[in-house]
Amino acid sequence: MWQIGRTALVLMLCLLAGCSTAGIEDYRGTRPNFDLRQFFAGPLTAHGMFQDRSGKVLRRFTVAMQGRWQGDTGVLDEQFRYDDGETQRRVWTLKKLPDGRYLGTAADVVGEASGRAEGFALFWDYTLRLPVDGKEYEVRFADWMYQLDERSVLNRSVMSKFGVRLGEVTLYIRKEDTP
Repeated sequence: MWQIGRTALVLMLCLLAGCSTAGIEDYRGTRPNFDLRQFFAGPLTAHGMFQDRSGKVLRRFTVAMQGRWQGDTGVLDEQFRYDDGETQRRVWTLKKLPDGRYLGTAADVVGEASGRAEGFALFWDYTLRLPVDGKEYEVRFADWMYQLDERSVLNRSVMSKFGVRLGEVTLYIRKEDTP
């Protein structure tokens, strides 16, 4: 009887752990320390894809980025080129707050984006006005960025509307060599 009870307890704990989500605090003390001011300074190139909720890749894209900072305020200029030839531009204004959080604005972002870095990770949360087939939709992005090394970041974004998962964006960002 003890064996059945212990097995059930282990199974229940595993199920509960599987339902929990990672929090930014889980990355406290990890390395490298993700400093947006350092990583998003100068030229960067990113390669990404959008997958619908079934996992099917619908779009691929590259992004040429240029970041510059003055103290705790930065500008990140992103030039998107999609596999179908469409182009887009987003210019972020970023602000590092004294408590380690970040705020960001861009023309197609509703209100402010907010984020926090701990260790090698950054969680970034915002609502984006997204054009689709001549219409515009407000879609929530929950971004997790992970700095793999001093020149590489992997970004995974979950897109949702009214709490319903629409799809995911995966992006690999590489810091370019600067002369």
